[in-house]
Amino acid sequence: MLTHFQYKPLYENKQLPGWKFSFYYNKQMFNGIYHQNGKIEWTSATPNGEDEIQLMDQIHELMLFHVYDQ
Repeated sequence: MLTHFQYKPLYENKQLPGWKFSFYYNKQMFNGIYHQNGKIEWTSATPNGEDEIQLMDQIHELMLFHVYDQ
């Protein structure tokens, strides 16, 4: 399970889509960019195999809740 999930707009003009995010998973910090189309671009180390798939699903859910469902 990921912890300490944080996100903020990628651009100063908050009307432009794109968000930076960070979180901890297994005591390791991960960073990335969440694009408007749902694509995740890792800006830190990429999680390994099956972990990456599970984490991407969790990130999608969190972003849908925090950004789109408000």
